[in-house]
Amino acid sequence: MKYHRWGAVPLVLLLIVPMLHAQRGASVRWSKDGNGYYTNDSTGIVLNSLPSQKRSVVVPQNALVPAGKDKPLALRNYFFSDDNRRLLIYTNTKRVWRYETRGDYWVLDIRAGKLRQLGEGLPPSSLMFAKFSPDGNSVAYVSERNVFVENVATDERRQLTQTDGSKKLINGTFDWAYEEELDCRDGFRWSPDGKRIAYWQVDANSVRDFLMINTTDSIYSFVIPVEYPKVGETPSPVRIGVVDAAGGATRWMNVPGDPHQQYIPRMEWAGTNELVLQILNRKQNATTLMYADATTGVCSAFYSEADTAWIDTKSNWNGGETTSWDWFNGGKEFLWGSEKNGWRQLYRIGRDGKTERLVTPDPFDLISLTHVDESTGFVYFIASPNNATQRYLYRVPLNGKQSAQRLSPPDQEGTHSYDISPNGKFALHSFSNYYTPTAREWISLPSHKPLEPDSAISRKISAEAKKNSNIEFFRITTDDGVEVDGWMAKPQNFDRTKKYPVLFLVYTEPAGQTVVNRWGMGRLPHYSGDLAEDGYIYMSLDNRGTPAPKGKAWRKAIYRKIGIVNIRDQAMAAKKVFEWPFIDTSRVAVWGHSGGGSATLNLLFQYPDMYKTGISMAAVTNQLTYDNIYQERFMGIPQENREDFINGSPVTYAKNFQGNLLYIHGTGDDNVHYQNAELLINEMVKHNKQFQFMPYPNRSHGIGEGEGTRKHISTLFTNFLRQHCPPGGR
Repeated sequence: MKYHRWGAVPLVLLLIVPMLHAQRGASVRWSKDGNGYYTNDSTGIVLNSLPSQKRSVVVPQNALVPAGKDKPLALRNYFFSDDNRRLLIYTNTKRVWRYETRGDYWVLDIRAGKLRQLGEGLPPSSLMFAKFSPDGNSVAYVSERNVFVENVATDERRQLTQTDGSKKLINGTFDWAYEEELDCRDGFRWSPDGKRIAYWQVDANSVRDFLMINTTDSIYSFVIPVEYPKVGETPSPVRIGVVDAAGGATRWMNVPGDPHQQYIPRMEWAGTNELVLQILNRKQNATTLMYADATTGVCSAFYSEADTAWIDTKSNWNGGETTSWDWFNGGKEFLWGSEKNGWRQLYRIGRDGKTERLVTPDPFDLISLTHVDESTGFVYFIASPNNATQRYLYRVPLNGKQSAQRLSPPDQEGTHSYDISPNGKFALHSFSNYYTPTAREWISLPSHKPLEPDSAISRKISAEAKKNSNIEFFRITTDDGVEVDGWMAKPQNFDRTKKYPVLFLVYTEPAGQTVVNRWGMGRLPHYSGDLAEDGYIYMSLDNRGTPAPKGKAWRKAIYRKIGIVNIRDQAMAAKKVFEWPFIDTSRVAVWGHSGGGSATLNLLFQYPDMYKTGISMAAVTNQLTYDNIYQERFMGIPQENREDFINGSPVTYAKNFQGNLLYIHGTGDDNVHYQNAELLINEMVKHNKQFQFMPYPNRSHGIGEGEGTRKHISTLFTNFLRQHCPPGGR
């Protein structure tokens, strides 16, 4: 039901095309010292030095050819040991729900030229999250829900954990809900001295399976079970264990509280014998940080925070990154993001949790933390104080005594992202806006000067392209006093004396923002043709509750009111748009996928006099069908406020429908289950509401699998829109 966040790719495309990334892979593979980066080409793995860009082959291509083979391994990702003597290679990858997080791993001894595969005898493509020990002599990984350690010098392998044989006891990785909603996938950590491994264990035995039915891949249908805790269901209990890398019994950390009523989204080592844990209560509106003694299991709380709505975990304010704790000052302090002052700001917290200092004193939101450079005493982060549709790089002193300094060039209005080197001296800078395709350059920091001026981004920004673009950003204020950002893609040869049909793109929920100034705005992959050429106005609006950098009150206005606040804001903003003389209010369409599919239905059903035509894909039609972590975070627990879930669900208002609806859903959707389609059908039948429905057998949430699927959806979408919301100015 969520958007994902990858660079400058249009959010719509991320919903339609599931992104498959290699585990733990950054966009840049930096050298340890930060003065270079690795790439892979036909010569092998190459170290590119900065700022000179001098190339040197560190692993020749022939070293990547397994014995008895004539082709090198296809590298999905690769990782060097800390001493650069060995290379860990990730290949032959397979999807686990969203991402390619299982596959095969090989280790190359670079000096000896010895290449061998890990996990001999284990199922192919079953290894997950492999990583070197600190000394580089061993690799730990997960296979079939257990943690293993393999000595790469002796080839000795040890299984460190045991499952209960039911596929419901999960060691070193996570169940569906933890993965989808808390960004938890890699579930184990080497200790700093390499002697022990700490890991999560998820007990999903009490979680009921949701049974998806496959009726097309064999003559007899069969079920596909997914351990899926619906909203209101008790969460899977999770515990943290520590085991010697040499094997032996696990020491379990004695985390206080009922494990069935809380989550542990973060765990890291805080020393050779101590862990730091983040605990979230079930409602996710209170969090506690604890230290755990790895030898005794004794836990002690040292910092806590609460909110009237919800608390974001680190992955929500740090670009999805959950695998490190930002310690500095010799481990005496760490960085902590909080909204307690009304803005998403950064604090430095003493190790004992008693001292606290604001690092980002300016009254605006930190969007994501990018880099901590303790050597120079600065923190780098992304923000956009004056325009919620844009993204820029800032830095601020760690001492919190100065206002933030913007580093992104003032003449590059749009969306910037950065992958900063470990030493803070260089970065790969990416940029796009609505008229500039994504461009990249290498820069030095903090000057932001391009290392190669001839290929600088500034040379790729065209005033002519801006002049010729059909995209226009705007702000409008609704009758409720809510200021809403929007973009509009106007038809070709736009004539303000004519009236045009309008198609709204919606998402509207806390997991995604659609109004961002980046490349891809105005494009619709489901439409066969060109919306502008055919004479449509294409538009999107961001309501309260979307994760825009407009302060805590904006984002959390939607608490317990999904399906109410977001839908009213959309409708009231559209009402203002309808005052524009070139909008044909008799030809108004709306579409969305996932949460946007839900919003599409709610707009059609709650405001039938405004929205005439809708195309809804993979929607949550009844909020009581979605998972507990997401839905309870934003809506509460249905045992306490069930009426909020009912009041926000599209099926509640289906009886009001009076326009044109195309509903699309994959029967193999493990995220928003196909049952939502059938619940909608039942309600529409009950009230004799006629609509068009297209189920796609065994397709998942992105509805992209299967030969011809994308073309079929595109044809269906286009024909329906043209029939019920005809194009062209009149």
